[in-house]
Formats: sequence, structure tokens, C-alpha cells
Amino acid sequence: MKRLLSAGIAGLVLALPMLANGGPDETQRRLIERAQEAKRKVAAAQSAEGAARQQMMREHMQMMQEIVAQMQKAKPAQGLTPQQMREWIDEHLALMQQVMGQMMDEHHMMMQGMGGKGMGMREMHKK
Repeated sequence: MKRLLSAGIAGLVLALPMLANGGPDETQRRLIERAQEAKRKVAAAQSAEGAARQQMMREHMQMMQEIVAQMQKAKPAQGLTPQQMREWIDEHLALMQQVMGQMMDEHHMMMQGMGGKGMGMREMHKK
């Protein structure tokens, strides 16, 4: 029993540093949380109308500007292994994809508000 407990503790001691280095770093976690908050804001704006919708869209745009500015400043920590660097880059790219998706959703909502509801992008650009 003691041997099993010792082996379990040794395994945790060895695994904890690897768990701490895997996945997003603190800056990326904050950006992910902020992007999720912005996603909730744009979803709420989609169901709102009039001045409330415009206000939510302004808030969403401001949030997106802040997220993009923080992403541009984000740098991986020093001394990462090649695998850790790859994980950091993958996480950064996933976050960029999420932000771009939200910006496209925002763009489509703004175009609908300009009378483009029900039209495709090609038809809206012909107007």
C-alpha cells in the first residue's frame, strides 16, 4: 500500500510540471475568456433591436478591438520547448480564428441592419 501511494505521489510530482506547461498560458486564458464574453455580447445583440442592439454592437466592437490589440502584443514565454511553442502557437491561431469569426458575424449583422436582410453578399455589394 505504501509503495502504491509513493508511486502515485511520484507520478503526480512528475506530471504537474507538464500539465502546467501544456495548453494556453495565462494571457491566452484571459483572451479566451474575453472572446467568449464578446461572443455572448454579439449573441445578445442579434436578439435585440433598435438602440439596444446598436449599443451592444458598439460594446462588442470595442471588446474586439481590445482583444486584437492584446493578441498583437502576446508573446510566448521564454525557454519553451519546441512542443510547448507549437502548443502556444496552435492556441494563438485558434483564438485568432474565433475572433475573426466573431468579426464576420458582426459584419453580417451590420449589413443586415443596412437593409441587406435576406440578400447574399454579392447582391448587397451591387446595391
